[in-house]
Amino acid sequence: MTGPRIGVFDSGMGGLTVLRALMPRIAGAEYTYLGDTARLPYGSKSKATIERYAVSSARFLLSEGADVLVIACNTASALALDAIREVSAVPVLGVIDPGAQRAASTSRSGEVAVIATAATIESHAYAEACSKRGLRAIEKACPLLVPLVEEGWIEHPVTAKVLRIYLDELDTQAGAAGLKPDTLVLGCTHYPLLRTLIQGMVQGHMTVIDSAEAMAVKVSAAVDEKWLQSEAAVRGELIIQAGGSDEQAGEPDEDEEVSCRFFATDSVDKFRRLGSMFLGQPIDEVALVDLGG
Repeated sequence: MTGPRIGVFDSGMGGLTVLRALMPRIAGAEYTYLGDTARLPYGSKSKATIERYAVSSARFLLSEGADVLVIACNTASALALDAIREVSAVPVLGVIDPGAQRAASTSRSGEVAVIATAATIESHAYAEACSKRGLRAIEKACPLLVPLVEEGWIEHPVTAKVLRIYLDELDTQAGAAGLKPDTLVLGCTHYPLLRTLIQGMVQGHMTVIDSAEAMAVKVSAAVDEKWLQSEAAVRGELIIQAGGSDEQAGEPDEDEEVSCRFFATDSVDKFRRLGSMFLGQPIDEVALVDLGG
């Protein structure tokens, strides 16, 4: 039996941080990544528009044979997950719940902070996911961080200054709400590239949760379970799995080769150049695909 075919989708290149975390975790996987670069940013658009864009992107990945869809976009996960699931016959996993779950296992005070795009924050998806786990969450939109990251200004003084302003505003907002969060969730897949900068600013104050890494752990656990069941069915065997936490599932296998194909809806040269920064390794080929308006 061949390995799982995993479709990964984001409005741009940020989801490559999820792919980067996934690649060493799932043995023999074949990945198809789609960046909807012609229609980004999703974070400033309406729910109806985000749903339309996300569904068309999901349909493309399904047409490419995806066995699992990974919505590596916080905005699409917050606003379009149900719409995507309605058109998909395969499992669809979003990035919100894994980040909230990791926050719940990390926070000691039960109070957490979330930074993300405006659309993700306005949806209150993280606040709701945290609330279901007994957490109180304070949310802060940081709309300038995505364009700064996509400009490649990861360690630029301007980025540091903008980030400092956002975090100071977050502290003020938390104080006004009577909260002292001890955990900070990076609720955008672009933000892991700023993790070192962010950690330096909140060190000793909050633990930083990388939603991309949390997502990779969740996906690997789900894929492992699905493929164990599928292989058992092929062999006519019954497999009974022992319980375990998400953190224990899908330990990285650095020696296993994986196959990756990359598609973008615009600017393939820019995707190849900046995408290599997000992925942490060169991207040699990116195919252009037209998904319409």
